[in-house]
Amino acid sequence: MAALYEGYTLCGLVPAQNLSNSGIQGVEEERDSDHVIVTDWTRSVTLYKVSDQKPLGSWTIKQGQTLTCSAVFNSQTKEYVAVCDKKVIRIWKEDNIILDKTFKATVSSDIWKIHCVQGGEPVVLFQRGAVRLLDSLLSAPQQPIEEVLAQEEVIRWNTNILAETQQFVIFTTEQKGDHFLYLQKLNPNTLQRYRLEREESSLAPLSFSASYRDKHIHLLYLYPNGHLYQSVISVRGLGTEDGAQALPLPRSLLLGLPVGEGPLEAASALILDEAHVAVVGVPHPSAGAGKDFLCIWNTNFQTLQAGKEMAGKIYGQLWCFSNKLFIPHGKTLSVIPFVCPKSSLASALGKLRQAKPEESKAPASVPSWNNILHGEKAPSRTVETRKTRTTRKTQSTLCLTSEQVLELIKTAPAEDVQKEVEGLLSRSDIQDLQPLVGQLVSVLVSRSLDDSDFYIPSILAQLVHTRYLCHSVCPDLVLLALERKDYFLCQLCLQFFPDIPEAITCTCLKTFISMSDSDAEKATLEPESVSFMETIVSKDSDQVCQQNGFGPTSFDEEHTDNLHGDGAVSKTKTADQKTSTPLENLCPVGLHKAVLLNEVLQTAYSETFLLPHLKDLTSQHVVLFLQYLQFLYLKYSHDAFPQMHGLRSPSLTQIMDWVCLVLDAHFTVLVMTPEAKGLLLNLHSFVRLVSELGKIEGSLQELSNMKVKKDVGQYSIEIIELF
Repeated sequence: MAALYEGYTLCGLVPAQNLSNSGIQGVEEERDSDHVIVTDWTRSVTLYKVSDQKPLGSWTIKQGQTLTCSAVFNSQTKEYVAVCDKKVIRIWKEDNIILDKTFKATVSSDIWKIHCVQGGEPVVLFQRGAVRLLDSLLSAPQQPIEEVLAQEEVIRWNTNILAETQQFVIFTTEQKGDHFLYLQKLNPNTLQRYRLEREESSLAPLSFSASYRDKHIHLLYLYPNGHLYQSVISVRGLGTEDGAQALPLPRSLLLGLPVGEGPLEAASALILDEAHVAVVGVPHPSAGAGKDFLCIWNTNFQTLQAGKEMAGKIYGQLWCFSNKLFIPHGKTLSVIPFVCPKSSLASALGKLRQAKPEESKAPASVPSWNNILHGEKAPSRTVETRKTRTTRKTQSTLCLTSEQVLELIKTAPAEDVQKEVEGLLSRSDIQDLQPLVGQLVSVLVSRSLDDSDFYIPSILAQLVHTRYLCHSVCPDLVLLALERKDYFLCQLCLQFFPDIPEAITCTCLKTFISMSDSDAEKATLEPESVSFMETIVSKDSDQVCQQNGFGPTSFDEEHTDNLHGDGAVSKTKTADQKTSTPLENLCPVGLHKAVLLNEVLQTAYSETFLLPHLKDLTSQHVVLFLQYLQFLYLKYSHDAFPQMHGLRSPSLTQIMDWVCLVLDAHFTVLVMTPEAKGLLLNLHSFVRLVSELGKIEGSLQELSNMKVKKDVGQYSIEIIELF
């Protein structure tokens, strides 16, 4: 049977204020199935590595401009292509930083969409139905573009299919309640127009999906009444028609999906293979009203095979790349892995028995329809001896199934739960551990939240160590660990979860920065991170950072008059001051507390979502956190304190990013805080230094990329242009 596995968050969303759309125009596959391009509705294109759930690059157009179709990747030229303001084509490479300085071409007619299938040349679909290959269009951008569509006819959906070596552009239109399908073949160019049959009450299709197999194009379309139709078009029968005459498009009812209390609104159906479709926004037959599900249906046997409830609003968008479904819901773009093995009627009805190792050696019995439909057992053809009965009984008592262990967790004592879970994880006969780990954590966390006396930290840590988990699978785990003061588990989650929301990151920061050093020292933490801080703190604290022309002593001397305009403070230090260690060179927090703060510094985040939560910190905690960041910066900047390779530690860039974030969130409050004045002056100095270096980063990169001329003679003058 088909199955949906535990999903994870690829990125956050910024939906429209009225929740009319998810904020995403499209998700497109890049060089392979592990890289996708996400285009929002305004100005940004972001490249993600799916397995890491982290952005590899992001490009933004200028304020006032708008991306009007989702960006695509041209695998032939290794370039990205997008459209701004309907008529401006932008083309850039991954190492380009500023889109405004990349190639652009303005065309004569509004563009609806650019398509690019793997191995194919990009194709441009214009708003009035004309189609051009991108290279042909760029050779003369202002060439006249014909109008294919009739008046008041508008495009509703489109896609691009590679049928063996032939490209097809497929799009549907609507005109006064009628719906049409256009099939555009490229090289040679032929266009065929079809008329879709009208549905009852003149309902309009909610979604379309197309696939190619067996020399036919299969089109699926879903209506608000739950009817899912299929139309099959042979690519061999396409002639040289001009598309003016609309042919009737035969259809067959593939599925009658449940609609609940009213017609479907934001729903979508997507072809997975010849026997399975994924459906989102359609009620689950067994669930109550008000719940949105992602489901997989078997179209051959009309059965629901997998379902997963999706939290938040469903927008009717769904994409699929290499056994992964991408679905926006609420404020999240989630990735849901799935499998669709070939089905038999027995498996579709959930009656297929999985052969056990001891049964596989027995003679095969022929299943009857009673066996399949009613679960009746066929008479055994083997003679069960006393020895085999005893062995089987012993095995059943020693080895519980995963379902039995999940039920046991809900009621059994903690000692029994720990023993059974450890035994289950150590077994070698479990085929796929990932979904099982997610189920175990969910049940363990649920009981721990309900029962204050139940908590097994070692099992939870062992499950996190499998690296099969992420925050979206067990969203309450980090908060549970904080509640139980299990800081080792918090540390593991921060290390291994790539999708921790910014609100949870700030909650961890608040907890760590406000806890006492004595409480932190009681925690057992990850050895490598502790070793790093021990190395840092144990060094000679009397050393003062002088790298990059900055040292705290010289800086204090330089700004004494600024701090004390009346000249009351002398610039001459006493003998005691010269021999004492500057405060900024002493770690302002305890060793274990510093280790936990380092985990926060290394957590992935988005500035947009993090800043509002940072503002919840008190001024006292902000000053302490900035003092610790200053301490790290000074240690990293000194030659004696490089970042420790092989030990888990934050990078200098991460430290500087957090300094800037905290200053952005609390600058006004810090200016009004007397005890923060000297700290602000120190931070201003090295933030300003890093900022100036950032401004010339592009120039330095250009210099490093330049080819050095070997034959320069005895004397030469060369002009280098830096952009």
